[in-house]
Amino acid sequence: MISFQTRKEVAQDFRRRTYFLIVFIVLVFLLLVGRLLLLQLFQGERFTYLSENNRIRLKKIPGTRGMVFDRKGNLLVDSRPSFDLLFVPEDAAEPESTLRRLARILGRNENDYLNAVNLHESRPPFGEIVLGKDIDWASVVAVETRQFDLPGVTLRIRPRRSYWNEGMAAHLVGYLGEIGPKQLKTQDKRGYTMGDEIGQFGLESRWETYLRGQSGGQQVEVDALGRRIRVLHEVEDVPGHSVFLTLDRDLQAKAFDALRGKEGAIVVLDVQNGSVLALASAPSFDPNAFARGIKPEEWRSLTKDRMHPLSNRAIQGQYPPGSTYKIVLAVAALEEGLIDPATRIFDPGSFTVGNRSFRDWKERGHGWVDLHRAIVESCDVYFYQLGQRIGVDRMAHYARALGLGDKTGISLEHEKGGLIPDIAWKKKRFGQPWFPGETPSISIGQGYVNVTPLQMANLMAAVANGGKVYRPWFVRKVESLDGSLIREYGPELIHSVPLKETTLSFVRNALRDVVNSGSGTGGRARSNLVEIAGKTGTAQVAEMRGKYTKSEQLSYFVRDHAWFVAYAPAENPRIAVAVLVEHGGHGGSAAAPLAKAVIEQYISQSQSSPEMTQASRWGPIDAN
Repeated sequence: MISFQTRKEVAQDFRRRTYFLIVFIVLVFLLLVGRLLLLQLFQGERFTYLSENNRIRLKKIPGTRGMVFDRKGNLLVDSRPSFDLLFVPEDAAEPESTLRRLARILGRNENDYLNAVNLHESRPPFGEIVLGKDIDWASVVAVETRQFDLPGVTLRIRPRRSYWNEGMAAHLVGYLGEIGPKQLKTQDKRGYTMGDEIGQFGLESRWETYLRGQSGGQQVEVDALGRRIRVLHEVEDVPGHSVFLTLDRDLQAKAFDALRGKEGAIVVLDVQNGSVLALASAPSFDPNAFARGIKPEEWRSLTKDRMHPLSNRAIQGQYPPGSTYKIVLAVAALEEGLIDPATRIFDPGSFTVGNRSFRDWKERGHGWVDLHRAIVESCDVYFYQLGQRIGVDRMAHYARALGLGDKTGISLEHEKGGLIPDIAWKKKRFGQPWFPGETPSISIGQGYVNVTPLQMANLMAAVANGGKVYRPWFVRKVESLDGSLIREYGPELIHSVPLKETTLSFVRNALRDVVNSGSGTGGRARSNLVEIAGKTGTAQVAEMRGKYTKSEQLSYFVRDHAWFVAYAPAENPRIAVAVLVEHGGHGGSAAAPLAKAVIEQYISQSQSSPEMTQASRWGPIDAN
């Protein structure tokens, strides 16, 4: 029988346990209430945001960029639909496992996907990470059919830039690239966000404001896997404006094909207004690679290529003009009355100044030569002596007046100005006076003289049109999608050089005979379709003294550059052309045939299409 004392001890133990149980329950209840208050009052807004973003997402829809057309309405640049591969880690219970599974399905390196996620650690919750741009159709099908195995992985359709004929006009049209952190700081007020594409070069960059368009967006409901269920609200994107160029697509293609396998540039200008009909630089690059997202190895290949395919040789390449510079001397001598065109000079094959002998390209010389023959046969000794009479300062004056030695002002980045030396420049640059022995080299476009192919095309246009120097331009107008005119451009006359009609007539006749006479150096530009006027030039890369050596016998990178500058038709000029072939050798053999091919293309098109002559009738509208 249990004693009274035992029953009392059991009762006390029961009360003690009951007390501890009640205290424990109260503490648990207080913890639950505290946690509830914390979640509801202090973190309620945050979790409401996360909950809504887990169910409702905001999807940005990039605006389709405007199209680019040539002067005849042919499409040069468009946008096409493409698929981007996206990933939202919050939608996957095990993100790393999902990414490894995705890599196996698509046959990719899993580290590429894992690294892409690590690079976006600072993104907002439920922000999309782009794992791949412009993925192929097989990958699209694979992702769609394995959606349940790939939580958080989705596809997005977006417009992707498409450039006609690969790199045909890459240096003029340019390319797109994802906006960088530095650019974002300057562009964020214009509505750009990280991941947006922006013009990085050329037309795409300079006319970004018109081409860009306006982004739209969607508010969509998604399921637990991040898949779209329905669209709750949508704001339509607005396509960019269309840009119409002065460029001619067929002529540009001809120039591009003419340079295939070479390094150099071809520029074609309308002589009556300075509009660019073709501007090709080789080697080129494919801007479509940038549109789809250029790979690191592709970028390294472009930047480390010894031929520098990203460089626009038409406006950035600075070369000695060689004998094409003799046009400037002829104009200067006639305008200043320093020589009678009938006056003859004897060329024995060399010309001596002080203790230095300057040789002619023709080893035995040309004999007795007048100015006309000196231009036609490109007699060096004649121009050595003519340069001494003119002087370096007067040569510089006429060269600059005709568009050399300074940037043309074309609306493209990183244009170079070349160099036209004079006495003041020499003193400032080297702290030395000008020596008489330096003038002969300058007189035949060697020494310190450097020009760009665009400048030489502009010079020939000025000779052809009577001395008018225009600023080269290549955008004719901007239109909205419905055809409304947004902005129009036109010729800008920089200045007119007051040349005598007798000077122009003499120089033009000589340039015509360079191509069409039996003794001219430009005979390989002679055409049965049109009469061409032009001038050859061979610019030395390395100085050669003593024995006459053919350029093609030298190693490639010290061979001469080949020039040919021209306009056509000779009697009624409409276009000016400059051709530069790096390390091509003689201008008459390497560059003249390319100019002939381009000019004949233009003439053939003109005969079959009256639209080709339309550009010459565009009046001054606005400076480009």
